[in-house]
Amino acid sequence: MSLRWSLVIPVKTLVAAKTRLAAATGPHRTRLAVAVACDTVTAALACPPVARVIVVTADPAAAGPLAALGADVVEDPDRGLNTALRTGAAHAARLAPGDAVGALQADLPALRPAELATALAAAAEFDQAFVPDALDVGTTFYGVRPGRPFLPRFGGESRARHLAGGAKELCLEGIDSLRRDVDTPDDLRAALALGLGRHTAAVVAELWPGSG
Repeated sequence: MSLRWSLVIPVKTLVAAKTRLAAATGPHRTRLAVAVACDTVTAALACPPVARVIVVTADPAAAGPLAALGADVVEDPDRGLNTALRTGAAHAARLAPGDAVGALQADLPALRPAELATALAAAAEFDQAFVPDALDVGTTFYGVRPGRPFLPRFGGESRARHLAGGAKELCLEGIDSLRRDVDTPDDLRAALALGLGRHTAAVVAELWPGSG
């Protein structure tokens, strides 16, 4: 029987979100951040192995739209990214102690449910596993099997820290949309080439008319 997953997605307060996109997006920056998170959550909820998505945020402007999509929103204790993820994982364990728990970055606007499912199936074979970002520096997904310690090491050069912590690196073909997080205009253009979710696509159409 395949594992069911609870996925924890941390969402920053919008004033702090996507600051490296500020020059390119201007007044659309906060709208873009919400749209990207909405597309990430939408794709995760559409992935068959995912039983629930838990969003951890302190920003009501993000919490409302994400809850409307079907995410379970919990308050961010505002003590850093990994503390937020552990808070969400503890909530997941209370809701469904028999499910695997994963952490997913919130900035994956091209995410495909089938590609996420491929990664989750591979992760289910290991006590802890992760997917590196497209630059092989950061991490876009980290997950553990039911009952295993949840020890996320996100932030900066997290790929090396997850490796050092004993997590299995998932080097899989055909999961480009899961590896393409968006922090810069070049990242956003790369995600656009993969195919954006509808929320992000609507904002990008205003930013770059004719880009679709």
